Amino acid sequence: MPERQVDFVLLLHSHLPYVLHHGRWPHGSDWLCEAALETYLPLIETLRQLEEGEVAAPVTLGLTPVLANQLAHPTFAVEFEAFVAQRLAASDAAAAELAGTPDEALIPLTRFWSTRLTRMRALWDALGGDLLGEFRRLQAAERLELVTSAATHAFLPLLGRDESIALQLLLAKREHRRLFGRDAEGCWVPECGYRPRGRWSPRSDAPGAGVRRGIEEHLADAGFRYFVVDAHTARAGAPLGVYGDRIGGEATHVAAPGRERGGRFPQSPYRAYRVSGARAPVEVAALVRDPRSSVRVWSRGDGYPGDGAYLEFHKIRWPGGLRFWRVTARDADLGDKAPYDPLAARLTARAHAHDFAELLGEIAGERSGSASLITAPFDTELFGHWWFEGPDFLADLYAALPGVPRLRAVTAGEHLARHATRVSTKLVRGSWGRDGDYSMWFNERVQAMWPVIWELEEAFWDVAPAALAHPQASAILAQAARSLLLLQSSDWPFIVTTGAVEDYALARFEGHARDARLLLAAVRGVLDGGEATAGRALADELRRRDDLFPDVLVAVAEALGGSAVAAAVG
Repeated sequence: MPERQVDFVLLLHSHLPYVLHHGRWPHGSDWLCEAALETYLPLIETLRQLEEGEVAAPVTLGLTPVLANQLAHPTFAVEFEAFVAQRLAASDAAAAELAGTPDEALIPLTRFWSTRLTRMRALWDALGGDLLGEFRRLQAAERLELVTSAATHAFLPLLGRDESIALQLLLAKREHRRLFGRDAEGCWVPECGYRPRGRWSPRSDAPGAGVRRGIEEHLADAGFRYFVVDAHTARAGAPLGVYGDRIGGEATHVAAPGRERGGRFPQSPYRAYRVSGARAPVEVAALVRDPRSSVRVWSRGDGYPGDGAYLEFHKIRWPGGLRFWRVTARDADLGDKAPYDPLAARLTARAHAHDFAELLGEIAGERSGSASLITAPFDTELFGHWWFEGPDFLADLYAALPGVPRLRAVTAGEHLARHATRVSTKLVRGSWGRDGDYSMWFNERVQAMWPVIWELEEAFWDVAPAALAHPQASAILAQAARSLLLLQSSDWPFIVTTGAVEDYALARFEGHARDARLLLAAVRGVLDGGEATAGRALADELRRRDDLFPDVLVAVAEALGGSAVAAAVG
């Protein structure tokens, strides 16, 4: 009898809020350019190198529709090329600026950065600036699987209307097909935020206080076949909390599934579970984050990224934005950081990759089921941005995995195609935020945001049916939908909660709320027989700034259940 294998799925989730045309530095499009330079291009470089070496690297890669729209926008290319040119100029100037100073020992690192930046720019040029095109090619070559997420990364459990949840998911489905040429089977539910069917309301004056549909029901209706949940949501482990290390708070970490109320957790994290009902149009599976392997990569305090050899994220030389120092020690002050040693860091990443492969082998050796699965989900931006050596770690990990007994690296879709989800379970509410609940997105600092969202949701869905059938009102409604979707982004309450660039997040939230309110008033005016000229002019002006989701009206109609209307507006 052949030895049973355990599948390993690495799932990377890529997301940034819509920042094009909303500032540059210190807050705005530089975030997008930085992510492309430090994460997306290095990831592509790594995947191409593994492809050339004929090393299997079946990554499951998610890109949110709002991110993908930005990467495909002509403005991004202009912004990125200017950003890289600025970084190159800074690296060239730094050598002369450091000469004769106490930091003269850093001069060799200026050459390191010049070489690296030149290499990334050359890759960008070779791709013609088309990052999405390269991801499409890699998927067509069966080198990875592309999945999606809610359109603007809204925290779905807290949205006031089921139609809003449907719009986020149906639009995601449409945008993925438009940009990548095929449907996405998987959906990364933003922040792994889950709510089961039942009575729900965050407060007494919120809409939708009655019985609400579970998130898996919305996923099934949109045609998605799987999503990822944190272990505690499946009653398969304790909350890990993935953000504490980054934002200066204390994260909760566990090394293995523990105990629940004195007994063992009733579920295993090492399998996929069927969570959709028997009457669902599509069978939906939940993949469970593995606590044991996740903590090794997520935690700066307990995991690999905090090693002293790695590039220090928080110490930056200005002007220029270059980093010249290593972590040195987890508790070292920024003033005590030693110069970075690229070779030492590279060797450390290789050692950590082999350590991680050994851990996966240990877990695989403990599994006896025929459909065992280790799911390791991470933010893509961890690899390269937060953890500079992350892409090297991935390259070395995939090179090492063929030597691990009983372990097989696959995509999420490949695992589900091979193994039917025979075991069903009911999930409990949760997220992968700190404490495993909704508190990162609903707390005293941000709770005033939600009545604004709920009010505008009600106003939008109140006028949408009539506006879709009205030629003058529908164009204004389209931009109102974009403004509402951008308002719903989970990024704004998250940023305010963490205290990072709070002013920017509040300004963005208030601006999108104002835009949505004005546009919806214009829609109402047109429906009541008023002129459409002013409303159309405002919609056109805002469309030039927030230029995304061309099929938004079709998705609105679908969310209302109107296939005939959807066909008409499509």
